[in-house]
Amino acid sequence: MLELKGIHKYYNPGTVNEMCLFRGFDLKIEQGEFLSVVGSNGSGKTSMLNIICGSIPAESGQILMGGKDITKEKEFQRNARIGRVYQNPAMGTCPTMTILENMSLADNKGKIYGLGRGTNKARIEFYREQLKQLNLGLEDKLDVKVGALSGGQRQAMALLMSTMTPIEFLILDEHTAALDPKTAELIMELTDKIVKEKNLTTIMVTHNLRYAVEYGNRLIMMHEGNVILDKKDEEKKQISVEDILTLFNEISIECGN
Repeated sequence: MLELKGIHKYYNPGTVNEMCLFRGFDLKIEQGEFLSVVGSNGSGKTSMLNIICGSIPAESGQILMGGKDITKEKEFQRNARIGRVYQNPAMGTCPTMTILENMSLADNKGKIYGLGRGTNKARIEFYREQLKQLNLGLEDKLDVKVGALSGGQRQAMALLMSTMTPIEFLILDEHTAALDPKTAELIMELTDKIVKEKNLTTIMVTHNLRYAVEYGNRLIMMHEGNVILDKKDEEKKQISVEDILTLFNEISIECGN
């Protein structure tokens, strides 16, 4: 279980541009939930992910992971239990290293390398099998540098690499936004497969309302640092893209747009 309790977050504190995004923000995500998060720009979606992962601090409040208070843990400490895939495919892989080297790097996440070889030859066949499930032919290109791959291939690798080691939580930060429609569909299908096989508690921020409706068992909408819609299981199945668009339009009118 992941829980945010009483989170306060200010940007530019003490300046004329001071802005309070979260004021006593609470959110509880149960074990095994696949949560889709939608909302307009500036609603707090990515800030929430950054606070969970430790990329930015909160002024006050608690972050509980499996009942343990991790509020003061550094980002690298939380990464032992969290896998994250970013919007930019370049952020989840190292372009100057080969596919084999990238896979080895992910395989050794959190381990001490020492002065040993970076790539364990005994694991190469395992890497091939992992890459084969992507159906992109990457298992036959282990010596190719990742920078030579397409954005979709790199994002598929980033998703695979983020879940290679045992993790409890998967964070997806608009991970299909930079991809063409066909590749985005492939990545979403792969995401759903990995989440179900590994039973990962997942948070997916997306601007694609169809993905938010079709994938996962819970959906929330955020606005100005608050959750204004929260539907799960059977209630979520009744939500349509049109329902969410209607709510977006109502908010837009209220804001004077």
